[in-house]
Amino acid sequence: MRRGRGTTRVQRAREVVDSYLALTKTRIIEQLLVVTVPAMFLAQRGVPSVWLILATLVGGAMAAASAHALNCVVDADIDAKMKRTSRRPLAKGVVPPRNALIFGLVLGAVSSAWLALTTNWLAAALSAAAIAFYVLVYTLLLKRRTAQNIVWGGAAGCMPVVIGWAAVTGTVGWPALVMFGVIFFWTPPHFWALAMRYRDDYAAAGVPMLPVVARPDQVSVRIVGYAVVMALWTLLLLPVTSWIYAAVAVLGGGWFVFKSVRMHVAVKAGRDVTPMKLFHLSNIYLCVLFAAIAVDAAVGLPTFGWPF
Repeated sequence: MRRGRGTTRVQRAREVVDSYLALTKTRIIEQLLVVTVPAMFLAQRGVPSVWLILATLVGGAMAAASAHALNCVVDADIDAKMKRTSRRPLAKGVVPPRNALIFGLVLGAVSSAWLALTTNWLAAALSAAAIAFYVLVYTLLLKRRTAQNIVWGGAAGCMPVVIGWAAVTGTVGWPALVMFGVIFFWTPPHFWALAMRYRDDYAAAGVPMLPVVARPDQVSVRIVGYAVVMALWTLLLLPVTSWIYAAVAVLGGGWFVFKSVRMHVAVKAGRDVTPMKLFHLSNIYLCVLFAAIAVDAAVGLPTFGWPF
């Protein structure tokens, strides 16, 4: 009997830990961290210290976890109405909202303190601003009110590159702003592809994501437009990179635009499309592009420089 009670306690403890981890949306955190390290490499124009990388990643992970937990608190009602999110802890009622709120606020405070102590105050301030923007601007102000929610609200997801750059240099250089723009223009095609797949979910929850309020062809043509702008925007990093990044940016950007156009043509023709293919492709594209930034900086080949 004792062994049984002990096993039950362990299982319950694991369930609690798993529930709080689920609040943080760990898969999204992984993606945010993937772009942080290349930004640090480019800021260093080489390989930063392992300690600085680890410190920034830990602080960034806690900040993202804080924002996601607080987002779950605010969105508990609509999460319960959507099949895709109905298993989240607050939607299922396995974590009390008060506990989740405290959890998110504590994570945010600890992340800012950690970054201030291990990197610098600018990185810490940018991290706190990203949390506030995601929760207050995107979740509370934009998400339920406008189809442009993910366009402007997605700016919070662009902040890791700026935080990574600031952690290395103590400043925000123009290449950091270019990388911010790359993710900014990448976010709508990425998320609208997902929203096309889960259109009925968002409609049921009353969230005006673009695929809910616009025709499929209107959504797909905007995806193409943002894809083109994003691909062109990536070329702004050429002055501080070499042919390694240039080759990936040109070929990868062209490939992503081609896939976007192909989906739009299929939508216009009334054929069945699988928008999740573009969604997954967008993840691969962003990872490969930022991996190219890191490799380019680490190898240290001569950069193109300014043409004037």
